[in-house]
Amino acid sequence: MGNPVVCFGELLLRLTPPASQLMVQADSLELHPGGAEGNVAVALASLGHTVRFAGLVSDNPLGDRAVAALRGAGVDTRFLARAAGRMGLYFMEDGAGPRPSMITYDRAGSAFAEAYPAAINFDGALDGARLFHTGGITPALGPKGVALAKAAQSAALAAGIPICFDGNYRGALWSSWDSNPGAILRELVADATILIGNHRDISLLLAREFSGDGADRRREAAEAAFAAFPKLELIASTARHLVTSDHHRIAARVDSRRAAHQTDEIDVTGIVERIGTGDAFAAGVIHAWLEGGDERAMAEAGLALTALKHTIPGDMSLVNRTTLESFSASGGDVRR
Repeated sequence: MGNPVVCFGELLLRLTPPASQLMVQADSLELHPGGAEGNVAVALASLGHTVRFAGLVSDNPLGDRAVAALRGAGVDTRFLARAAGRMGLYFMEDGAGPRPSMITYDRAGSAFAEAYPAAINFDGALDGARLFHTGGITPALGPKGVALAKAAQSAALAAGIPICFDGNYRGALWSSWDSNPGAILRELVADATILIGNHRDISLLLAREFSGDGADRRREAAEAAFAAFPKLELIASTARHLVTSDHHRIAARVDSRRAAHQTDEIDVTGIVERIGTGDAFAAGVIHAWLEGGDERAMAEAGLALTALKHTIPGDMSLVNRTTLESFSASGGDVRR
């Protein structure tokens, strides 16, 4: 519907032992396509929005599997370049009870991480776009990732398209090279209209801590970010309290320069999948923003979509508009 949202980042494949097994026990692995920006693209397309994906992926059967996941959800992949090279992978052991999930990356030297900006047609992808969504994982991949991130955002700025930036801080990626994540992310967030990130992300960007607790601390952080980044109009975040691996309590918040709304905390129980829930939150916020929603509408849509994503196996949210609009935190009986 309407002008497209353009998402940019690396597509990945996740390999996971079945039934919450440890990797040392596994004789087989389940495969799930993913990647933060690809997850957002699929979630928005599932809600009926027009979405394009820009990036580069391996020109081999593993890349084919990732591309098929986007196309199957209705995402336009005409501007997803293909090149020789390896596919980015990550392995995850599912947590259970008191045992947390564990992720091991195997994405160094992937075709995307080694790509040069000229390989991706950013201008074509952004033609007529309404919003450009990207985030902090691409620059975390190394100097070439930083160059890709800067080129993508420069193209969006030149085209006059607002940027939604998801901080998505990944310490394991940043620590693998001689990086300065605060300085790099600060330069990129300076271009953004929407920031998906909480007070900890803002602390990293501004190299300062925030006092207080709860809503007061989040508003203090938001006001500091608005003061530091003149282009920034919205900040969206979640607060998550882990009871067990399959019982979390989650609230959502959206701050603008003039107002803020924080939802009540809801219980999310019987969790099927944790991966991709933050991307679903981002997609819910963007969905409401595209439809002209206020701070409350964006926070509630983000919270609803992230809660629903916890019930769906795999990295990607396939929730449609009807399911999102009929969301109830208490669940319900079978719909007939």
